Amino acid sequence: MQTERRIQRHELTSFLTVFNRFTDKPMGSLGALSEGGLVLISPLPLLIEADFQLRIKLPGVDGQRQLIDLAARCLWCREDVTPTCYDAGFVLYQPPVQYLTLINDLHHYFSFHPLQASA
Repeated sequence: MQTERRIQRHELTSFLTVFNRFTDKPMGSLGALSEGGLVLISPLPLLIEADFQLRIKLPGVDGQRQLIDLAARCLWCREDVTPTCYDAGFVLYQPPVQYLTLINDLHHYFSFHPLQASA
């Protein structure tokens, strides 16, 4: 019986924190994302039907951060199964290309790919 992980578990909350673009204060962590929206896991409930200016900070080349700015509207917010957390669903207004690239990169990173057979 195998007792060790073959794939390392990653803690994404420290890397995929979402910030308020104007105040630079953290709002929560990405829970899910799609081309048209995202789910934010937040320690506080968020106002429904309100517009937000969001920012995702990604590690970049040579220590520089890549910033992805998003305009979004909160469509719903409910208590998470984890105590003291809330899930909020956002629709995005014209997400930038960098956001769409992030979706593709995360999908690729967390997918299983067969190993190439060696000759």
